[in-house]
Amino acid sequence: MEIVFAIAVGVTFGSGIWLILRPRTFQLITGLLLMSYAVNLFIFGMGRLWVDRPPITPNASIDPLQFADPLPQGLVLTAIVIGFATTALYLVMMIGARGLTGSDHVDGEEPRE
Repeated sequence: MEIVFAIAVGVTFGSGIWLILRPRTFQLITGLLLMSYAVNLFIFGMGRLWVDRPPITPNASIDPLQFADPLPQGLVLTAIVIGFATTALYLVMMIGARGLTGSDHVDGEEPRE
């Protein structure tokens, strides 16, 4: 299962890189989102997801290997909230640039053929 997870994270991140290199602003924003999702999956996967285990140790005498690590979960939750805020900012900037230039091309003008 680890190899499937690693391939999924790699493909998602690679797709984000490919979309960032595209000439349209919507594709650029989608690529940034895919890259942030891949990083969130990576961080979450490194924290070892446990089922039916409490996230915090109640006292120091219990073996800490029996509990889930809450730090990756908190980091991913924070990254998701920040990602939503920056995506909203990017979309507002994209709509404004489209209104000013009349194009959604990254450079503001359509390529000449």
